[in-house]
Amino acid sequence: MSSGAPEDTFDWDAYWTDVSDEKCEEASPSAHHAADVLCEFVERFDAPAGVADVGCGAGVTTFAAADRLAESVVGYDTAAPVVERNRDRAAREGIENVRFEQTTLPTFDPDREFGVVFSYFTLQYVREVERALENLYAAVAPGGALVCNYMNRAAREFCLVAADDPHANADHPFVFDPDQYEERFGALLDGDSVLSRERIYETLGTWPRSAFTVADRPDVQWAWHHAPLVYVPKH
Repeated sequence: MSSGAPEDTFDWDAYWTDVSDEKCEEASPSAHHAADVLCEFVERFDAPAGVADVGCGAGVTTFAAADRLAESVVGYDTAAPVVERNRDRAAREGIENVRFEQTTLPTFDPDREFGVVFSYFTLQYVREVERALENLYAAVAPGGALVCNYMNRAAREFCLVAADDPHANADHPFVFDPDQYEERFGALLDGDSVLSRERIYETLGTWPRSAFTVADRPDVQWAWHHAPLVYVPKH
């Protein structure tokens, strides 16, 4: 998904300007699966009202959550073009429980707290990833949870293989555009955005738990070894 990454890592505004359907799909890997997981989590966790989808991109998960859940959903993204695109769709389809705002991680300072703050395939783009975690968690209401996935050391090693020669590894996962591979995934390749359960605990003071202890694991092949999906409850 498109991220809340700082502008010096990748030009997401340019990416989302006059975006093709192919690029929308590329920027939302497995988002339809993530939508099911998010909705099941919200329905089963009994969190306070409100869902934030941070790094929402084309809003696949955001719109699905707004359609399925009887509560407000806010999608956040760093790229103005995709925020406007999503706003236009919400207005065109008359979806009243969703809105879209612009934000750029690691900064995240919404005008409210949410029962669930969700960030999917986004943190790998953020160099100040611990600060991003702190700000996302600060927006969670007591009794709620931060739900996110992250790239671990195995993911970095996996992606470094393609970084040796992106054009020769064009079929490698995540090499959507060989010319922009190292720029797009620079924070991960440099190790700045690599996370672990221990690092999340050290940052937030609460151990992350598998999101699949609450929601059902999708019956599809998924890179959870490299990008675990976790939740961090807030008491």
